[in-house]
Amino acid sequence: MKRREFIKAAGVIGAGSAAAYSFPFGNEFLNNALRSGKKPNIVFILADDYGIGETSCYGADNYKTPNIDKLAQGGVRFTHAYTPSLCGPSRACILTGRYAFHTGATNQDATGEFSPEVEIMIPRVLKQAGYVSTVVGKWGQLPLGPAEFGFDDYLKFSGSGVYWNTQEKGKTYEVNGKDVKLLDHEYLPDVMHNHLVNFINEHKDVPFYAYYSMSHIHGEILPTPDSAPGSENIYAENITYMDKLIGKLIAELDRLKLRENTLIVFFGDNGTANGKADKATIGGRRLDGAKGSMQEGGSVEPLIINWPGVTPAGKVSDVMIDSTDFLPTFAELVGAELPKKNFYDGQSFAPMVRGEKGNPREWAYIQLAGKWYVREKSWKLNQDGELFDMSNAPFEEKKVDASSTDPLAIDARKRLQAALDKLNPAGGILDDGDGTGRHANKKKKKKKE
Repeated sequence: MKRREFIKAAGVIGAGSAAAYSFPFGNEFLNNALRSGKKPNIVFILADDYGIGETSCYGADNYKTPNIDKLAQGGVRFTHAYTPSLCGPSRACILTGRYAFHTGATNQDATGEFSPEVEIMIPRVLKQAGYVSTVVGKWGQLPLGPAEFGFDDYLKFSGSGVYWNTQEKGKTYEVNGKDVKLLDHEYLPDVMHNHLVNFINEHKDVPFYAYYSMSHIHGEILPTPDSAPGSENIYAENITYMDKLIGKLIAELDRLKLRENTLIVFFGDNGTANGKADKATIGGRRLDGAKGSMQEGGSVEPLIINWPGVTPAGKVSDVMIDSTDFLPTFAELVGAELPKKNFYDGQSFAPMVRGEKGNPREWAYIQLAGKWYVREKSWKLNQDGELFDMSNAPFEEKKVDASSTDPLAIDARKRLQAALDKLNPAGGILDDGDGTGRHANKKKKKKKE
């Protein structure tokens, strides 16, 4: 079966587009939700190419993030939150709640192949509970546009790391289907911030979901409006500016008296880029791996959730989270049911958001191209059956010899292999890219042509 046929067959139960799909809600439920001001607003802030080694509340040596730190001080900071280590596959997991072997989003190019006929993203789920939604920023390698996947409003730009109109991809950006010129001396992150603030002001009387997909801090790294002429530390200044924008957003929510009823999530889409990973140290130590790798530095991310009066202040949680978990978590928090169209891999961690014990997942699953692993707190097992002792993560992962007689290692191998057997990634949509997770297989494509 061809890849596109497999995607369609694997993902759809019955016929019809996602837009026409009947969710398990009637008009009465929707109207009641709209009338109620009690459902929390959700602001999901996604930093680009950003890891724990650049977040000061995680112990970063070389960067300060006071506004992000304040979110952690008033909320829950998670230490074991994982996502695929490249932006396209990562964002596909975040928005669909499904693993790559179900959606086909195994590499950056393949991420653009799935459709709203098959995949239902977060805004469609929340819409049934009365939510209006926006995406502001990077749409990345995702297919079509935000409107086709249920967003009511959007501002998006092409590519990644766009800041000024001096960049080729910075000449224009798109707002709800219309191209807009980025003017001289306009800083696109500021334009994005203003669009988001305007959206919030316009929809402050109904529950809203904002997917704030920031430019920062993906390369090309350029001076910010606050950078001094000739500065040699513009990478750190980009982190500082991102943190400043987050602080401005929180201040606006305060001004509108929306903060008490707004759930803020801060997350990274993948780890620090290779050229910057050496400086993203914690306690003087570099993380093992970086963006695009299958090591810890590629996939472990800062995850902070803050909802005044609901999240326990200053709590640090070591429960396992992976990026498919956001969709079911949001659905549970707002009282929306998951559509029965697809199987969802994510597991709600709503109880942990409220400071309750809940039923946390035992492991996280990460896939990029034809490589994958399951990761629990102390162990990791990959697609080749290699077991790693993760007791010194995120700085080191020690391969365990297959002949080891350590009973802890033997038990871990059995547990994790059982998890992989149950998932059966090899029985799903297989990667047909070049093996890096970044591209389609160009040699195959050329031969075919």
